[in-house]
Amino acid sequence: MVTRMSAHLSEGQRLSGFDLALPPPPTPFGAYVEAAKIGNLLFLSGMLPVVGHEPQYVGRVGGALSAEDGRKAAEIACLNALSAANAHLGGLGKITGVAKLGVYIATEGDFRDHPKVADGASELLVKVFGAGMLSSRIVLGVASLPLGMPIEIELVFEIAA
Repeated sequence: MVTRMSAHLSEGQRLSGFDLALPPPPTPFGAYVEAAKIGNLLFLSGMLPVVGHEPQYVGRVGGALSAEDGRKAAEIACLNALSAANAHLGGLGKITGVAKLGVYIATEGDFRDHPKVADGASELLVKVFGAGMLSSRIVLGVASLPLGMPIEIELVFEIAA
């Protein structure tokens, strides 16, 4: 069982404890911003499995990509979300809750392991923030996603006032 990380640990300490590092903050592929703060919520744009603007995975899960590839792509997309939040807020320590996680998976029509793929993002959030901040989640299989990538995630964080 994963327990909530101590509040006094920095995001760097939490991530390094799991041998994870944030990538550089993502930059938009179009005319939008990566993060928008409204009240005590931080809405993140759809995050893709890229490093810089380079896709790490291309294709559909259940076709060219395995469910494990999809899990890894979901983790990369979630790391990008954390990086965007970190850059926007000046630190992940300002996040007090995960309000919503949405995972969109480009799949072949007969693919059925959506939850296993989405767990790549959910489990990363548990590692970083603890099980007490696990959120509600929606997981959808779709026909296609931007630039042929297999995963796009959306996150809404609650942040300290």
